[in-house]
Amino acid sequence: MTEKTTGASYAAAGVDIEAGDRAVELMKEWVKKTQRPEVLGGLGGFAGLFDASALKRYERPLLASATDGVGTKVDIARQLGVYDTIGHDLVAMVMDDIVVCGAEPLFMTDYICVGKVHPERVAAIVKGIAEGCVLAGCALVGGETAEHPGLLGPDDFDVAGAGTGVVEYDRLLGADRIRTGDAVIAMASSGLHSNGYSLVRHVLFDRAKMSLESHVEELGRTLGEELLEPTKIYSLDCMALTRTAEVHAYSHITGGGLAANLARVIPDHLHATVDRTTWAPGAIFDLVGKAGQVEQLELEKTLNMGVGMMAVVPQESVEVALTALADRGVDAWVAGEILDRGDHAEGATLTGTYAS
Repeated sequence: MTEKTTGASYAAAGVDIEAGDRAVELMKEWVKKTQRPEVLGGLGGFAGLFDASALKRYERPLLASATDGVGTKVDIARQLGVYDTIGHDLVAMVMDDIVVCGAEPLFMTDYICVGKVHPERVAAIVKGIAEGCVLAGCALVGGETAEHPGLLGPDDFDVAGAGTGVVEYDRLLGADRIRTGDAVIAMASSGLHSNGYSLVRHVLFDRAKMSLESHVEELGRTLGEELLEPTKIYSLDCMALTRTAEVHAYSHITGGGLAANLARVIPDHLHATVDRTTWAPGAIFDLVGKAGQVEQLELEKTLNMGVGMMAVVPQESVEVALTALADRGVDAWVAGEILDRGDHAEGATLTGTYAS
């Protein structure tokens, strides 16, 4: 009698196609909330479709694209079992890069890689991405969920995304518009955003031995709640500001810190000075600095120090710009100015001592 053998299967290898299909069904309602009139078709096709005839109203449309992830902040979400906010971070990282050049965010796609598909978990991640897209004014036109058993643990995951925007050629913002005497306006961050978490995790967990469940008096909440605070999405605020006031450039303050990111939009013959005395960084930045004995310059090279976006505007637009941002609930202030480069080697420097 011949012994019956069992052949290998995709499921036996750790990939659950049925779970993936259920995840798609669960996320559909959230994706629908992001739809713009230019989007054609629904979720589940091989490609997302966006009606490019909408760009006919532009004289010379430029497409702007960006891609990013959220770094090791995903591990905080995994440890806390909170999955519906990390998507806000992803959208912010992608679409706030796009809006820097003055582009209107149009659409986004995402990539979610997991060790094992838990449909409700994947749907929660997409829910956060969809909510972020609404806040950025863009559509979520598609994405991919990949199951990588053996490469990732059952509860491990990572997210990435890519986005596209459009800007009229003669409305393109950037270094060539900046002039001596322009003001630098800072917009407050919501916290750490999604940068520097490798340093933050090393300092707070490895060195200070803190736990995510610890209530931190200076923060007014648990450490986990603080570290999972979603990145502020500035896209619609920046678009509204550009329509209201003359803006020469934006700078999205992400990895590399405030000065280095601002320097990216400063022309070679000019220099930006930012006055630390104009704001007080949030308590989380002080906590990281003290817990790890991290030098101030190292903190400033890694973290946003309380500023998530900067705008460079002519002096005559300052009051209009500040009023427009305040009307949208954005905490903003004049933090610096543009000067001739002189002997400065860098495009931007920080001066003074932070307010307390």
